[in-house]
Amino acid sequence: MKRTSSDRAAQISVCAARRSWAKCSYTKMRSKDSHKRYGDYYRLCIVVSALAVACLGRAVTTNAQPLLSNPIGPIGPIGPIGPIEKTVPPFTARTGNQQKDDFIKPSRPTEAEPADIQKVGALQLEFGLDAPFDAEEFRNQQTTPLRLRFAAARRLLLAFQIEVVKSQVDPTGRRMTGVGDVETGVQVVTFKETDRRPALAFAYYSKLPSASAGKGLGNGRTDHRAVLLVSKELGGFNLDFNAMYLNVGRKDSARRADGGLGAIALSYKFSSHFGVAAELAGQSLEYMLPRGLYLLGAVTYKVNRRLRFDAGLRFGVGAEAPRVSALAGFTVGVADLYGK
Repeated sequence: MKRTSSDRAAQISVCAARRSWAKCSYTKMRSKDSHKRYGDYYRLCIVVSALAVACLGRAVTTNAQPLLSNPIGPIGPIGPIGPIEKTVPPFTARTGNQQKDDFIKPSRPTEAEPADIQKVGALQLEFGLDAPFDAEEFRNQQTTPLRLRFAAARRLLLAFQIEVVKSQVDPTGRRMTGVGDVETGVQVVTFKETDRRPALAFAYYSKLPSASAGKGLGNGRTDHRAVLLVSKELGGFNLDFNAMYLNVGRKDSARRADGGLGAIALSYKFSSHFGVAAELAGQSLEYMLPRGLYLLGAVTYKVNRRLRFDAGLRFGVGAEAPRVSALAGFTVGVADLYGK
């Protein structure tokens, strides 16, 4: 039986319809997988952010208990004697004894970190937003670094940091979003600060390539830094100096590059809860920040011995450095894991 031209045309239409249906089904499956993948990513970001907020709330609740105690003072034969007034010298908040009583030892918002660490067993969480603008590799960028610092011993600190969300707009106007790099490290305090001697410490950090190199969010290489940290209180001012050796992987080849980073920060705490900080830093290679020279000015507000907020502006000089960056965040003492 011979097929007519109309039969052949009908058969061709059926085949085309089947191909179209198969292609549509494949596209829907890919779309579902894509939405599922991004949904899992956003759920992870929400969980981590909720963890940071929960730790912040716990610190506020824990330290609000002393405020509920009786402020009237001891009871005399004819009633309350009255509030006990304590004379606090104007510079008490800046003495070494007060610093030892603090539950936390913030390392943000400056690049220079303190040589001293918080009390033994204290788990410290730092979270914030860093928003630089007008750099060589991007128009604008937003990162949310979350950092955990645990004083495992009197002279030993363990650190972990992850950029929970990193989003940037490249020079062509395309926005790329994902998880940033992860950094782990250890710090050893060689000398504690005394009246005659500054605090001295050494640290090593390794940056793991968790950020997507294809999206331009990272270099896809493992980087290293070794740090010398010096801290000293000078007439009410706190001075922190860091000198770093950098070893980073190049973006354009399999080779590695050596460089350095130096930062000096000066901070001052007023008798009120406010404080100020200024920093001059520079680096010869890209490590977390692009290569360049940076000047930072920041304001801090200490709520209590477990919680401090900070905000500031960082100005960059150099071909690769962002012209200005806005920073804001907080440091909170989560818990005393040793229960001391």
